[in-house]
Amino acid sequence: MKYLVTGATGKLGTKVVDTLLKSIPASELAVSVRNPEKAEALRAQGVEVRQGDFDKPETLDNAFAGVERILIISADGDNETRIRQHSNAVDAAKRAGVKFIAYTSLADATDSKNLMAPPHVATEAAIRKSGIPYSFLRNNWYLENEISSIQGAFAGAPWVTSAGDGKVGWALQQDYADAAAAVLVGNEHDNTVYELSGPLLTQEELVEELSAVLGKEIPVQRVTDEEYAEIMKGIGLPDFVIPIVVGIQESIRNGSLAIESNDFERVLGRPITPISIALRQIVNSISETV
Repeated sequence: MKYLVTGATGKLGTKVVDTLLKSIPASELAVSVRNPEKAEALRAQGVEVRQGDFDKPETLDNAFAGVERILIISADGDNETRIRQHSNAVDAAKRAGVKFIAYTSLADATDSKNLMAPPHVATEAAIRKSGIPYSFLRNNWYLENEISSIQGAFAGAPWVTSAGDGKVGWALQQDYADAAAAVLVGNEHDNTVYELSGPLLTQEELVEELSAVLGKEIPVQRVTDEEYAEIMKGIGLPDFVIPIVVGIQESIRNGSLAIESNDFERVLGRPITPISIALRQIVNSISETV
């Protein structure tokens, strides 16, 4: 059996590969990366490193050759770019005769109003159309996405949000990585859709948990989207990023991440990391860098 992970040098991909190497021999694992030099540590462990660029379909034919099961980790970029890149990857998987595709999608993708949903809707449709058995890993929200806010709270700043009472199923990237690895090597995941969501919390509920971890009260500053945009601009976010972060707040407020599910536990065979422990891990990592 030959498994392959795309984007294996990214934050999620690195964790997926580390998890896989605990359960399968390195000789059975290949990675497709844009820059092989960044994957030399994996090569040293016996992982086959292949050069594959989603913007250069011809490179993907060699990258995916001989692979039976593949994890396509969604790429970064604007929606149009991601749709094109993911389409190239799916087409290459079909040409290569891949027997199974796991894909990191988004919570409630096909019905989501989240501004990040369109690439996932298009990619899920392309995978279904390919006829290749699949599993869609509809990841909710990485707790690590909140690191900048957690750092601010650590330094004494309020928690600023325009997300209102919208709820989020936060979980650690490591839990998402473990789930992806389990599905990639598992035998009973053909044509499945997993809503991978932690227990739903509002911003205030998350901050309450963080306050307990830090041992101090963290004020929550509720603002409008316009005020949020001005605050983000004031802390130095580039102009092109501001509509994205505001759009995320709006999407949360509108319930796009309020997906209740026990699929995480079903896939992992264990509970996900409790939010208090997860926050403690992040706070400890921040403390080490201060």
